[in-house]
Amino acid sequence: MRMSKIISCLAMLSVTACACSPLQGENVKKVDICVYGGTSAGVIAAYTARQAGKSVLLIEPGRHLGGMSSGGLGYTDIGNKYVIRGLALDFYRRLGRHYGKLEQWIFEPKEAEAVFNEYIRRADVEVWYDSRIVRAANRGGVIRNITLENSVSPRSSPRRTVRAKVFIDCSYEGDLMARAGVSYTVGREGNERYGETYNGAQRMNGHQFPDGIDPYIVRGDSASGLLYGINPDPILPDGTGNKKVQAYNFRIALTDRPENRVEITRPDNYDPQRYELLVRLKEKLPWKTPYDVFIWSRMPNGKTDINNSGGFSTDVIGENWNYPEADYPERERIRKFHEDYTKGLLYFIGHDPRVPDSIRREMLRWGYPKDEYTDNGHWTHQMYVREARRMIGPVVMTQHHCLGEETVTDGIGWAAYTMDSHNCDRHVVNGMVKNEGNVEIGGFGPSPVSYRAVTPRAEEARNLLVPVCLSASHIAYGSIRMEPVFMVLAQSSAIAACQAIARCGGCVQRVDVAAVMNLRAIRWRMVASPNCSSITAMPKTSSSAAIGKRRKTPGRPTGRISCRTIRRGHFPNRCDTCRGFRPETNTTFMSTSRKWAERLRILRSGFSTGRGGTTGGSGRRTWSSKDRPAANGCVSAAIGCPKAGKGMWRFRTKRRTA
Repeated sequence: MRMSKIISCLAMLSVTACACSPLQGENVKKVDICVYGGTSAGVIAAYTARQAGKSVLLIEPGRHLGGMSSGGLGYTDIGNKYVIRGLALDFYRRLGRHYGKLEQWIFEPKEAEAVFNEYIRRADVEVWYDSRIVRAANRGGVIRNITLENSVSPRSSPRRTVRAKVFIDCSYEGDLMARAGVSYTVGREGNERYGETYNGAQRMNGHQFPDGIDPYIVRGDSASGLLYGINPDPILPDGTGNKKVQAYNFRIALTDRPENRVEITRPDNYDPQRYELLVRLKEKLPWKTPYDVFIWSRMPNGKTDINNSGGFSTDVIGENWNYPEADYPERERIRKFHEDYTKGLLYFIGHDPRVPDSIRREMLRWGYPKDEYTDNGHWTHQMYVREARRMIGPVVMTQHHCLGEETVTDGIGWAAYTMDSHNCDRHVVNGMVKNEGNVEIGGFGPSPVSYRAVTPRAEEARNLLVPVCLSASHIAYGSIRMEPVFMVLAQSSAIAACQAIARCGGCVQRVDVAAVMNLRAIRWRMVASPNCSSITAMPKTSSSAAIGKRRKTPGRPTGRISCRTIRRGHFPNRCDTCRGFRPETNTTFMSTSRKWAERLRILRSGFSTGRGGTTGGSGRRTWSSKDRPAANGCVSAAIGCPKAGKGMWRFRTKRRTA
């Protein structure tokens, strides 16, 4: 009798558990590829996978797509734009068409968001907004599912579960990666960890206070305490590792056009004493213009993209150290503090009597753009999370890769910026205020980013790709962490995810990287035509029937694939390094599988046979057997290809290579 009761109770519990399980019923969403994070990388990854015919779900914890690219970072940081290609380049060319140019690298936030929304609409990608991860079920190195809660009302809304064959974490924080149990780090490694010289604590002269700035509330009186933002702890020796994170800020959009201007008002929790260090800095370096303390970059239509500059600016040094691993309420508190601090700084410069009258009057000419961020009080929805978690994968990108001292053979994108870190801390040094952590080391060429840097260790997660919080040291990440690079890595990751599903049982570590890059360069390199709004992909077959067949693509006239189509950018006729033309790909396509296969073979090999060729019409190109390609077959030495030099292809015409 007792045993039967026990069995009955267990059965009831089992039924109850099944009924309550998030894996049952309508709350389970099943897709091929799940992309977490609607950043610029997330949109590109989702679009790429959907265009490849996979079922895709894009999850965004907020209400907007594009991350920093639509969140105020309108002055694109890249270093060498010629390494940006594929859909990343297409993004900037779509913006260019909006502004009547070939490309546009400086743009308004609303226009960037419109382009990202168009990608999602065109590919018919399903998006879940206001959804954030709370749990990831990883069993035996395979992520079975993830559980989501509503970002706005987590307690009152039911949780949802997503199953996918492959997951792609495109968030700035690496939340999916962390919840899946993948190894990661936060902060700065010591120099000894990877044999670097620019990692760990660093006290350099960039974005620094001049000598003589008193740190104490009562000048000269250490007993009075320190001004806001100064760490009382002693400064660490250069190269020492710690968990301090480089400062976050907001990239600020303002306008000086009265018809579009919203007044900068006193923000919540305003405290003018937070800006006392600015007052003392300007006593040492007197005001000339309000732009003294900002990088004040103009955007189209009278707007700005304001960034941090100098010893005291928009960076909120030290207030973000807990952000990468904080829970959601704590993150919101940190975000709100940054918002209040930044709005307070703008208000302070325009209203505080300690600021000269001329500076205040000039500052009051500016306000928030009425046509930007209309659902958020005309303030950006995205804080600039420059760095949070960083995965520890099979390959860790380091300073040595950036400097070309080490290289990888499985590159899926190029890092092209300086090794850059904003300040991480602020101390008292010899009785003066000094910032710590700023590093700006450049002067080197682009470096390839390894595919193994976006894949976790196989034993930790075999169906996860991480193109944003990728495997890199703190200082190497400073060269990689640019929005266009994230988009490039995301497109490659999405192609790899498709290949993992099709050929590798969902295991991303087993993907043939060469095949991924061939697909990227030959089949999936989608570049918008200057004369239409559609995006055209390479045919998925090399048969003569496919080549000669009349095709009908939405938004494009029906007709044969021709060299005219190729020259317009629909096909892979550009160097993977610098986008210079490969002349062998610009010959007229014949309706024979033999010649088509030869073209593909040449593309894959990266060099020409040396035989001459031409294209008809006004865009005729000729070359001779005397001309020899570089290792990558690039023809454009003149535009700064990192592999440019002796032996590059020489054009016989003046046709530009873009």
